[in-house]
Amino acid sequence: MDMRQLRYFVAVARERNFSRAAEVLHIAQPPLSRQIQQLEESLGAVLIDRSSRPLALTEAGRFFYEQASQMITRMEHIREQTRRIALSRREIFIIGCVGSTLYSGIPDLVRRMRVRWPELGIEFREMMSVEQIAALKDGRIDLGFGRVRLSDPDVERITLREERLVVAFPKNHPKSLSTAPIALKDIEGETLVIYPSKPRPSFADEVLGLFAELNVEPGIVEEVREIQTALGLVAAAAGLCIVPAASQRQRPDDVCYRILSDEKATSPVIMSYRRNDRSGRIDAIKELIREMYADNPPWLQLSNITW
Repeated sequence: MDMRQLRYFVAVARERNFSRAAEVLHIAQPPLSRQIQQLEESLGAVLIDRSSRPLALTEAGRFFYEQASQMITRMEHIREQTRRIALSRREIFIIGCVGSTLYSGIPDLVRRMRVRWPELGIEFREMMSVEQIAALKDGRIDLGFGRVRLSDPDVERITLREERLVVAFPKNHPKSLSTAPIALKDIEGETLVIYPSKPRPSFADEVLGLFAELNVEPGIVEEVREIQTALGLVAAAAGLCIVPAASQRQRPDDVCYRILSDEKATSPVIMSYRRNDRSGRIDAIKELIREMYADNPPWLQLSNITW
């Protein structure tokens, strides 16, 4: 299986016709058909239902189409970025982050990094905590910010702060009318929306672990991929959701938030980087974080940083 076969398959899937796909690809139809057949043989799966008109994708084909499209887009981005870096000779520093960390102190840190290194190109990749470990080891990112306590011998991890958790309620929910802190026990039996559904372990497991640790039983548990989807369901009165406090900035018009009063109801913001990183930037970033925390004293009360 190679990128050419992926592009051929995506073209056939989009056109739903081998002849039109061959025209789009500027190749003859017979070699296109052979490439798709070889792809199916290498996968051990039929991707296209050739008996239907127009052509239809099998269940395996629909899954493969989604993944192949993402891979092609990713490869095009890599090619473009590589070309851009080669032309500009500008160093690129890539940060992987869980989306919710962008509502806490990460933007402040990145602003300070841009002042410190004005010629450095800083890019973001949204990825889950568990994905950041592999991305750091593979060199696809240079720094990660996540929320799940993981361990790997090749990755150093520092807990920058413990952020309070809050309950997101739909407007007009009986328990949304107060702004006082609420105990997790007080939402026992409520339908709970958690995220992300994958990859795991994730923030979803941290939330479920908190319920288990405090001996609180949620009602029905709905799993979704993203916090935006979770809060959308909350706004639609489909359930409640536990989110980090900084995420209260989302959907302020149709979602109400109350801080959880339980002492253990916190979520860490964890910085991850390659062990024995020799770039020298990590030590400088640690210094920027110290400066940032000195400028924001309340954060120090929630943090237990060890360098």
